[in-house]
Amino acid sequence: MLLPQIKKSIARHGLLKRGDKVLVACSGGADSSALLAALMELRGEYALRLAIGHFNHRLRCSANDDERFVIRMAQKLGLPVYVRREDIRTFAAKHGLNIEEAGRQRRYKFLRETAGRIGATRIATAHTLTDQAETVLMRIIRGSGPTGLGGIAPCIDDLIIRPLIEVERREVEAYVRARKIPYREDETNRDLRYQRNRVRRRLIPYLERNFEPKIVTHLGTLAEVSREEERVWEQYSQAEAKRAIFQRKGRALLDASRLTSLPPATGRRLVRAFLSALKGDLRRFSFRDVEAVRCLSERKEAVLPGKLVLKREKGLISIKQKPEPAIGYEYEWDGKKNLVIPEVGLSFSGRMIKKGKAKLASYDNSRRALVDAAKVRFPLLVRNRREGDRYRLLGSPGRKKLKEIMRAKGIPLGERDRHPVFLSRGKIVWVLELPVAEDFKITPATKRIYVIERP
Repeated sequence: MLLPQIKKSIARHGLLKRGDKVLVACSGGADSSALLAALMELRGEYALRLAIGHFNHRLRCSANDDERFVIRMAQKLGLPVYVRREDIRTFAAKHGLNIEEAGRQRRYKFLRETAGRIGATRIATAHTLTDQAETVLMRIIRGSGPTGLGGIAPCIDDLIIRPLIEVERREVEAYVRARKIPYREDETNRDLRYQRNRVRRRLIPYLERNFEPKIVTHLGTLAEVSREEERVWEQYSQAEAKRAIFQRKGRALLDASRLTSLPPATGRRLVRAFLSALKGDLRRFSFRDVEAVRCLSERKEAVLPGKLVLKREKGLISIKQKPEPAIGYEYEWDGKKNLVIPEVGLSFSGRMIKKGKAKLASYDNSRRALVDAAKVRFPLLVRNRREGDRYRLLGSPGRKKLKEIMRAKGIPLGERDRHPVFLSRGKIVWVLELPVAEDFKITPATKRIYVIERP
């Protein structure tokens, strides 16, 4: 049954083309040894050229024995073999990964690099239908959404193929016994400290005995249906992402207004697309993380795994920028000569005009301030903001902290120290991009007006 099923899978999923050079990932275990033997049987029919790749994780005492076993197998079959050894435990600790994830990353990196070096057009791994069922169950337990239920894909990037993905492990074991294929037993497969082993040795047998004998097949079908539906959703999501995700000054931004207008299901996919654009993948992000971003309110933050902090500001969601070190500067300005502040790349001019004798420039907090000249005393002190700064905005009932005013006006945290503060006798007259202080405003009694202006 195994060979006919493999051929069906090859035809259904386009796993092989005639003349392919295939790098077979072989650990020496029953599944990968069976895969290698099956491809040896089929290589004439598909005109395959085979090579073996073995990755030694150096996790077990028997790891070197496994490596030697695979090398001997390759020699016996007359196939080239490529081996890499890495200390996965050290790599995992260094990069904050669990052992399984670290091993997977480095193993596939080795296989892809080797395939590129030797000109292999396919990398074959020995994942079975039973592996598929285990993966789907583990993701359900973890709280996966529809994407995760797709499990293990039969083919990735038109390179990595899984010829055994529709074959149950019991069929693999029967094939190995019938053909007397030697293989190595991985002692860690019996270690129930690992979740996959508990699912494999306890949960699936329990479900088969007490609920559904064909649970493995049904979970495989669920994975296939989920992948097919995901492809349709993905096309729709990509079109939505093109409208809502964009770049500005090298930063990825998400249109929060468009996000909140979408149904929750679509919004979640848009958030996932945004997170993927930021981090390259969706590993470690949970449903709660996606919801935290989808429901983010204006000027609020979402703290996500990997020290990623997103902030919604001015209708856009982006990575919260780390505030630059406070810029310290302080100048005395006589109000006559131009004031240059090189620390922030700004300059200002000042001029005196008589009220009613000259046309007043329009109010523009980002460029100029108009104040009652009789109320200011020169020289003005011009500096960056300081802790405890307070002033009363034009038209407001009382004084407020400058940092609260800046937050309310939507000035990003990283830019607040770059806004000069103009003071007369210790009192704030004006802060760039904010209204002038109530105490220095123009009134009907004003005779002369002092204009502070940036070019």
